[in-house]
Amino acid sequence: MNRRINKVFQVVGMKNKGLYSNFGSEVPINAQRFMSRIDEIKNHLGVEVSLFEPKKGDDHKEGHYFVGVLVKDKIDEVPAGMEYIEISGEYVSTRGSMTDVSDLYTSLQKWSNEQGYYPTQKSYFIEMYHQVEEGEEVEIYLPIIINNIISKEN
Repeated sequence: MNRRINKVFQVVGMKNKGLYSNFGSEVPINAQRFMSRIDEIKNHLGVEVSLFEPKKGDDHKEGHYFVGVLVKDKIDEVPAGMEYIEISGEYVSTRGSMTDVSDLYTSLQKWSNEQGYYPTQKSYFIEMYHQVEEGEEVEIYLPIIINNIISKEN
């Protein structure tokens, strides 16, 4: 279910930082901490989301991320310790089981390259989480640059 999409994300979240190698264990803990305060957020849609700073190379060991929730509209009054973030752009996206998250990223990146859509390190990559009967699904959004090749006839 890979696709290209232009999307706007409106998020209220809490910023965290740590070693990329620890994100797998840190993010769920910080997400639980955030979700315990969800009732403080007006107009939330109940959809959990994480925004991740792209890793820019092997020597980029530490990064930041937000754990949060999608909101319906811009919020002027944000609860203490939280931020309002609005991000828009072109993305490639896929959705599947949380247990397959690594494979989902690999297949989405391969598909993206085959389609001529190339990732950009200038924006967050985004995960949205959905409760389903079988557990939890993740929807992944990777920001892309679209190669526009203009040919001229002489």
